[in-house]
Amino acid sequence: MSLKKEIGRNSSPAIRLAIVSMLLCGLLFPLAVTGFAQVLFPSQANGSTAHLSANNGKAVGSYLIGQNFSSPIFFHSRNSSLSASGVDPDITRQDALEQVSRISTATGITEDALYALIDQNIEKTFLIFGDSYVNVLSLNLALIQTYRSVYCPAGTTPVPSYCG
Repeated sequence: MSLKKEIGRNSSPAIRLAIVSMLLCGLLFPLAVTGFAQVLFPSQANGSTAHLSANNGKAVGSYLIGQNFSSPIFFHSRNSSLSASGVDPDITRQDALEQVSRISTATGITEDALYALIDQNIEKTFLIFGDSYVNVLSLNLALIQTYRSVYCPAGTTPVPSYCG
């Protein structure tokens, strides 16, 4: 038998195995996982998108990815030096409380009202593990919805994108 036929006969099963593995692992498995995720966890599978009713239901961000709020009228995410990835969507209650004075000064909303809003948006960790936290996007959306006259005053131009 020639060397060429011998190589072909020995490599044929390996090539077939590689093709079958690519189809199973690269196509069928990801499709199956995506399908299960859509059925069992549709919100998470679609990115946990945040919608603001004042903005005609348009998507304004994701609850899972930190948003870049830099205006003094909003709560800010954790400083990137404290969050390794820079995309942490949550801050501690204490971090939120430390920002109240700045937001109150910039907006005219009383500090007590801001404290209450923070406490209404506290999220608990799983069972007893870890500390409670505040999702910055949720908190800022609650600010806009609760104090629409402050954040979206009539006749302002340009109208901020979150005002619709």
